[in-house]
Amino acid sequence: MSCNIRITGLEADEVDGRRWDDRKDVCLKVIKSRKPDIICMQEVIYESYAYMKKKLSGYIAFGFEGPEMDPYTEGYHFIGKNVIFFSKKRYELVSEGCYWLSETPLLGGSSSWETARARHCNWVRLRDKKTGREFRVLDTHLDHITALAKTKQTEVIISEAAQYAADFPQLLFGDFNSGIKDEPYALLTAAGWKEMYEGVYGHEEPGFTAHGWKFDRKKGRRIDFIYALGPVQALDAEIVKDAPGGIYPSDHYFLFAKVAF
Repeated sequence: MSCNIRITGLEADEVDGRRWDDRKDVCLKVIKSRKPDIICMQEVIYESYAYMKKKLSGYIAFGFEGPEMDPYTEGYHFIGKNVIFFSKKRYELVSEGCYWLSETPLLGGSSSWETARARHCNWVRLRDKKTGREFRVLDTHLDHITALAKTKQTEVIISEAAQYAADFPQLLFGDFNSGIKDEPYALLTAAGWKEMYEGVYGHEEPGFTAHGWKFDRKKGRRIDFIYALGPVQALDAEIVKDAPGGIYPSDHYFLFAKVAF
């Protein structure tokens, strides 16, 4: 699953049904309902990380801690982390890392190309305990304003992933703040990445995934994606629109995909 869970504590969310305390249990319920082996979250900060790490006890979490977070103990400092949760029962962690989508990718919190906020990509290399198969999971969130930043940030991801053998499976989850008609999608597709929802339903625009609490729109574009590189096949996919008790877990719909290597 790919889940933009929305930054907590925003002034715009100080209404019933949008506050983190109103929707955190809903968020967890929707995620757990699909029984995912891998969950890639975006916009995670201290409060939501502590909650999810405690409640998802059957998972190992990677990607919140870092030097850019050390000066703080709470709040949002224009850094929402992309945290990867994976099943501790099914997978063994082989290696992990983080790089920043900038001209200095090893410098925590760095930014370039007039990006509105520092953006990064977390990754883990996992081994399936049953089959021994190794694969890689990447979790990212592109800039939400500048087209140049989105393009350059995508190029960083593509270049870094290209270090691996062509037959080594890689899965890329995230909020790309752009759609199928934009440059990030074109770049990823040209580099051999396949989108999993599209692998099931074809190259049609299914509508918006970032609803922004507005549900009366007739048209919209999908900006959340799950991509795969290498020998990966999409078996099933879903834009998850669950709203238990009339409360949505986030201002984004979550994505679910079932894949086979």
